[in-house]
Amino acid sequence: MFVDEVHRFNKSQQDAFLPYVEDGTFIFIGATTENPSFELNNALLSRSRVYVLKQLTEDDLLIILDRALTNTDVGLGKTELKVSEGQLRQLAVAADGDARRALNLLDVLASLAQAEQSEAHQVDDGLIDEIIKGGVRRFDKGGEAFYDQISALHKSVRGSAVDASLYWLARMLDGGCEPLYIARRVVRMASEDIGNADPRALSISLAAWDTVDRLGSPEGELALAQAVGYLAVAPKSNAIYKAFNKVMSDVKDASSLEVPLHLRNAPTALMGELDYGKGYRYAHDEPEGYAAGEQYFPDGMPNQQYYQPVRRGLEAKIADKLERLREQDAAYLNKTERKSP
Repeated sequence: MFVDEVHRFNKSQQDAFLPYVEDGTFIFIGATTENPSFELNNALLSRSRVYVLKQLTEDDLLIILDRALTNTDVGLGKTELKVSEGQLRQLAVAADGDARRALNLLDVLASLAQAEQSEAHQVDDGLIDEIIKGGVRRFDKGGEAFYDQISALHKSVRGSAVDASLYWLARMLDGGCEPLYIARRVVRMASEDIGNADPRALSISLAAWDTVDRLGSPEGELALAQAVGYLAVAPKSNAIYKAFNKVMSDVKDASSLEVPLHLRNAPTALMGELDYGKGYRYAHDEPEGYAAGEQYFPDGMPNQQYYQPVRRGLEAKIADKLERLREQDAAYLNKTERKSP
């Protein structure tokens, strides 16, 4: 039993196949344009062998187009349509790996050539351009190809490959991807992969998003290209990304620790009597504007060093400053311990 677009069956409907597949009532063959890992039940998938069908190459498509023109048993082969090898290759490129699309383009070409009643239906380049004009590359806005390409764009930016980054950006735009979606992902890249190594990356990304929102396409796409190019060549750091993920994990795994009394505000007399804010050291009144040794984590929780800046871009200077502040903390604590009886 052959089931086309099997991913459109919900999980319960897919389960209905299982007993008949297992007892051999029928051989199940399914076809899908989606990733079966996400769209098929694990039980059905485990009883199947997966074959990945790749897109056809330009040479493959040229063979198919040539057969369509030379096979006299079919409609196109019975015509006197004359198409040069270069023109056929243009159709193959426009088909973008899809044989059905290639044959449809050829069929349209034959109809137009016959309508013009040119001698022996000789095809001119202008007619080819008219047919393939406005065509877009294969791009499923909700499928695996969509996520593969945004992944390629993100990884190219992370890898400082500016030319590849611009290529994948162009591929997505050419395929019809919504520019605002790309703008959102670019902002994510700025925070995840550049961070404080170059804080300007986030501002430039937000400006590109705003430009796309205000101008739309195609004017806003240039701002996206500018942002992607800047992010690709900017110094990279995922220190904040890693620190925040670790903090979120710790917060979810721990109980709700109370805010220390000295960090609480005391807007009422009663709160003051309950020692809210007692012993708080106002950083601006401290030497160098830093209250060395002050405790900001909940009581009983040791100081943590989640943020580990890298030695690239601005974060190199941030790392130096944090090192100096930790030295001041250590000196203050040592001094306090010596004073203790």
